[in-house]
Amino acid sequence: MSKMLVGIDVSLRSHHVQCMDEAGRSLASFSVSNDQNRADTLIKRMLETSEKVNSHILQIGMEATSNLGWHLAHYLKDQLQGYEPKLKAQIYVLNARKVARFKKGYDHLPKNDRIDAWVIADHLRFNRLPNEMQDTIQHEALQRLTRTRFHLMKNITRDKTYFLNQVFLKFSGLRQDNPFSNTFGTTCLAVIQELEPEQIVAMSIEELIDFLKEHGKNRFANPEEIAKYLQKIARSSYRLNKVMADPVNISLSVTLSVIKHMENEVKRLDKEISKLMKGIPETLTSVKGIGPVFAAGIIAEIAGIKRFKNHDALAKYAGLVWNQHQSGEFEAQETARAQTGNKYLRYYLVQAADKVRHHDVEYKSFYQKKFDEVPKHQHKRALVLTARKLVRLVYALLSTNKLYTPPERRD
Repeated sequence: MSKMLVGIDVSLRSHHVQCMDEAGRSLASFSVSNDQNRADTLIKRMLETSEKVNSHILQIGMEATSNLGWHLAHYLKDQLQGYEPKLKAQIYVLNARKVARFKKGYDHLPKNDRIDAWVIADHLRFNRLPNEMQDTIQHEALQRLTRTRFHLMKNITRDKTYFLNQVFLKFSGLRQDNPFSNTFGTTCLAVIQELEPEQIVAMSIEELIDFLKEHGKNRFANPEEIAKYLQKIARSSYRLNKVMADPVNISLSVTLSVIKHMENEVKRLDKEISKLMKGIPETLTSVKGIGPVFAAGIIAEIAGIKRFKNHDALAKYAGLVWNQHQSGEFEAQETARAQTGNKYLRYYLVQAADKVRHHDVEYKSFYQKKFDEVPKHQHKRALVLTARKLVRLVYALLSTNKLYTPPERRD
């Protein structure tokens, strides 16, 4: 059965479409607006062209460009199903980076929408394609929440770093050698927001102890020791120019307010994610440390474990693979992780691995072994390798739909 290849270069206002036969000959080239009415026009033009060349298979490809092609991809899939079995439509959402690399194989191609659509169609012709787009609307609905959460968490991390840089301006000693276990804990934030280093030095030790007890709700085992240390680092801290004092305090207050707001929104997302997860059968939460949120992030991005033939394929999709560096008799012992893969899936796998290692003796032991193997970047390396180990378990649980049995309960 002959194929017709259709490359679609998507954009905000319009799409350029290139139809091509299996020999690489152009069959049609046209543009349509990015709306539902013009999507019907696109379907009509594709069907007319395929009928002329007696094609019974349509391979349609478009890049995963933000959400600009989301409506079109789903609309085409829904509408073209009505023409089966006479005409089979296969829709592929392509990795934009791979398409760009494919284009580099051609010398001096110009950059415009028509050429980009042609390159996508030609990329389809070589048949090195991802899995065909499936009906995974439930997973995509979950993705909206888990990906939004991912972006909020990244912004929180970034803003916390900015906040800590401002803390150094106000109270350099506290930033350098913080006596509190958590800079963003209630007591430490009260010190940052309500006291200046000069005030801490001028306060009696009793006043400072009372301040710490009040804001720490009497949870400190030795408030006197902390109070004395605070005064010590306050004496050695830089003194901020008075002209800078108010701007720095306002900057700290505003940044902290934004952080707290985003953290509240994350809690709101977590509640909605947990609600959706109640309707999705899964066994990942049988692993202690993987709650409904991390399970949701993993399941949403996998979008059906049957898409992957083994755990190696899943690890590659997540970007938890390491490139081989070999030439002749030489083979490097240390190689960098491949800078590709689904960043959302990788994030949730790494976060889940960090939790699991605290609860599961097997993963705790593995993490510690990898931590001890190198003199630097121990935690980051060990955690990523633990996440790769977790991929095997995730694949097994989702493939078999069985509950996890921790090491201490195995025969």
